[in-house]
Amino acid sequence: MASPQARFSAGGFSARVIVCSTAVVGTGAAGYNAADRLWQLGQREILLVSENRVGGTSRNTGSDKQTYYKLTLSGADGDSVREMAQTLFEGQCVDGDIALCEAALSAQGFFKLAELGVPFPRNRYGEYVGYKTDHDPRRRATSVGPYTSKQMTERLEQAVREKGVPLLDHMQVISILSDGHNACGLLCLDTDARGEDERFVLIHCKNIVYATGGPAGMYADSVYPFSQYGATGLALEAGAAGKNLTEWQYGLASVKPRWNVSGTYMQVLPRVFSADADGGDEREFLMDFFESPAEMLSKLFLKGYQWPFDVRKVAGGSSVIDILVYLETCKGRRVYLDYRQNPVGGNFRYEDLDAEAREYLEKAGACFGTPIERLCHMNAPAVEFYRDKGVDLAQEPLEIALCAQHNNGGLGIDCWWHTAVQGLFAVGEAAASHGVYRPGGTALNAGQVGSTRAAQYIAARRPGLPEPDDGFEALAADALARMGALARKALAPGGGQNARDLWARAARQMSQCGAAIRSSGQIRDYAQCLEQLLDAFDGTVKAAGEEELRWVFRLRDMLMSQYVYLSAMADYAAAGGKSRGSALYTDPAGQKPYPQLPDTFTFALDDGSRGSLVQEVRYTRGRCAFTWRPVRPIPEDDDFFENVWRSYRETGNID
Repeated sequence: MASPQARFSAGGFSARVIVCSTAVVGTGAAGYNAADRLWQLGQREILLVSENRVGGTSRNTGSDKQTYYKLTLSGADGDSVREMAQTLFEGQCVDGDIALCEAALSAQGFFKLAELGVPFPRNRYGEYVGYKTDHDPRRRATSVGPYTSKQMTERLEQAVREKGVPLLDHMQVISILSDGHNACGLLCLDTDARGEDERFVLIHCKNIVYATGGPAGMYADSVYPFSQYGATGLALEAGAAGKNLTEWQYGLASVKPRWNVSGTYMQVLPRVFSADADGGDEREFLMDFFESPAEMLSKLFLKGYQWPFDVRKVAGGSSVIDILVYLETCKGRRVYLDYRQNPVGGNFRYEDLDAEAREYLEKAGACFGTPIERLCHMNAPAVEFYRDKGVDLAQEPLEIALCAQHNNGGLGIDCWWHTAVQGLFAVGEAAASHGVYRPGGTALNAGQVGSTRAAQYIAARRPGLPEPDDGFEALAADALARMGALARKALAPGGGQNARDLWARAARQMSQCGAAIRSSGQIRDYAQCLEQLLDAFDGTVKAAGEEELRWVFRLRDMLMSQYVYLSAMADYAAAGGKSRGSALYTDPAGQKPYPQLPDTFTFALDDGSRGSLVQEVRYTRGRCAFTWRPVRPIPEDDDFFENVWRSYRETGNID
């Protein structure tokens, strides 16, 4: 930090002021890598800002074998940067320059993590071996087990701590200081403070690296950790463009703890049943739909490979399992995976399964016993994970739901991960580097690449402390007065609605109308309710005490996020968009893949014609304005060595 803390006052409120060159918001793998790269590039006046140092998604999520995606680094199979970029670009609605960057820097980011001690497996000759993941034509995937991103975060954190980069923990960003074109700081709520005089902290900086993750708090049915909320709404309010906000990834996950039930959790063929709210009236409801146990179990097996809900795999595919689970929960029933007993009372034969399932289980030597015995045989760490979380799969069933898992869209960025607001960079899941489809594990690579690119640009083009005449004082005065008044009103006695109660209702509403199953009418209705709630937010939302103020500000960000995201979904449907990726839009003019499904599941598949278009949104004065543009193509720059070398010597090729 560059200066001793000072005080700033406006509107009858005061705040501590901290000055730095770059504030990195977020302590996940992307945030820590940004700080580490900035330090490596000679930047010293940097500051990490976190609401909860150990609470982010990358530290607290995973799967049976969490994947990291990078360039092929083993075997005889051919691969290239351009080929990997093309794979990413073909995910639809992906900008080619971003795809090229993610491919070009994937090896650099991967090797840094390996050098820091993340134990990616390699053979005796030093090759980093890989495997195929979803939407992957090569074998670019690797893993260190269920906790890949956790180990990445811990190793990067250690590197940053060893360098002495300062960290402000328990600081909740509640406003980005921006005039819509340039950002110059942050207003934070000190969640440890007690009393108005110590409540607020202002950070005056030249650059903000926004590594806050996706807007996880928007959904009730979510695989994001409870400690992850996101802060996308604040960036949209500050002038950053939203991009591909309609594109999410949803899938089946356990409720407690929140965890993807992909891979071997499904491949061992657990018993799937539902029960009433009190745990009674058990029913293996999937058999109401399928004609035979073999058909049902073959589809269940494929959910391990094909974990994300995919509208292309509903008719005749494994994603009908997601729909059947969703329908059961809509009835008020709870759905469970049971590893203690075989499905359908054990009345199935392995030889009757579809070839893919049968051959896999035979090769794994797992055609025996109960699901828990098969799981221990095939993937013992998957059992140990739940045991570590207080759930013994050998003794109790595991409750699941169809949950939000990853936002493929987010804040619009250029090839340096710079948003439309100068000085505001978005990295990790906060950034919209993906499109409709993405190979599994690309998010971890994107976070490392994006944070590296942002750090490179800042060090080369935006170093040093902020200028005295950058507008900080006027923007800080406005934000401090508005947020101070909001806090005071929230704590004042009188009628209103509790922030935490509103949060729970809003999250449930979002899961009902704006998740994997989407109705344009319901989306518009709820968006209108959000518009009214946001317009009357000040004075309406109440906190039970000082410790609940954080929920008031979280709710404000969450409702803005919900409003813009739902507006994007409505705009997509109004523009003729059809069901694609992980989103099924009810369409009476479409077709219902199975007659026994409700009419809600009448839909039309997207034909790919919109895959070359990007939807962008600007949120200004509480309303949304949309534009559609062609994707940026993969660049075809001059790669003649002498020319690149000459320009690199002159500018570092950073522009």
